Amino acid sequence: MQLKPIQEQVVAVVGASSGIGRETALRFAQQGAKVVIAGRSEAKLASVAEEIRRFGGEVTVALADVTEFEQVKAIAQTTVTTYGRLDTWVHLPATAVIALFEETTPEEFQRVIDVSLMGQVYGAMAALPYLKQEGRGALIHVSSMEGRRSLPLQSAYAAAKHGVEGFLESLRVELMHQNIPISVTGIQPAVINTPFWNNARTRIGVKPAGIPPYYDPRLVADAILYTAEHPTRDFIVGDAGRILDGLQRLSPGLVDRLLLWFGFPLQRSQQPKAEDDPNNLYEPIPTQTRVDGDYTDAVIPSVSDWLAKQPLVQLGAIAGLVTVAVLAAQPWNSKE
Repeated sequence: MQLKPIQEQVVAVVGASSGIGRETALRFAQQGAKVVIAGRSEAKLASVAEEIRRFGGEVTVALADVTEFEQVKAIAQTTVTTYGRLDTWVHLPATAVIALFEETTPEEFQRVIDVSLMGQVYGAMAALPYLKQEGRGALIHVSSMEGRRSLPLQSAYAAAKHGVEGFLESLRVELMHQNIPISVTGIQPAVINTPFWNNARTRIGVKPAGIPPYYDPRLVADAILYTAEHPTRDFIVGDAGRILDGLQRLSPGLVDRLLLWFGFPLQRSQQPKAEDDPNNLYEPIPTQTRVDGDYTDAVIPSVSDWLAKQPLVQLGAIAGLVTVAVLAAQPWNSKE
């Protein structure tokens, strides 16, 4: 399966007004792609479009709430009407309620599912007909490491992200069965320093925090742009995410005990926040247009992200390990 170079692509970025989505839209435009940016806030999208046009990029704005299928369909239709085709669909929107499960209302749980899972489903439903029409392309869905391992205080968000992972696995095999060359990628970021923690509704009495370490949102944008050109099944962002994935595969019970120890205190900041303070569960926060969140001092680099983009290096490492294992198994010390 071969994908077009980014400079030749038409890309729809859903959830482009802040955080990872904003950085991703800017990066696609900087590298020459024609970009459609979508979100709920006209003013916030206008600020992204203005920044793109300032450096000479091509951009179109599509206003949409991802919980409304017809509005998501309109994003894809606008893309094809404006630029003649769709090559890559990037879907990011998510929301969260940070609270004990028993303190989360049914309406809040449903809303998180509607935005963070059903929005992703609607995105794929809207984009697929046009990707099939083009004969190739990429569906890139930003999930979370919580699709691999749930955290306490985030039951609705974790349920949605597990749903995204299951949905993508099924869709991917169906497209393979039909011999349709569309790349389906799940991006699983670890804890990223975006305004997500400012936007979440909270019932823990303080502004939520991620379990450190934090990673730069630009690493996620890097992964998205990489997978837009290189068909990739999954891409975990952040060394800590890969360690967590390994631990979960090795011993889920061990991870339970670790999260019991630090999963609660480390999700609490020192900044008071009430549950009715501004959050994006039902409405966007108009002033929240930043890429970075409030935890920049806790951001660290990630070595394994570079390695994940070097398949030849990975093959060499695997070959080296196999060679060592084979040599170790030889009876060099045999006296026979």
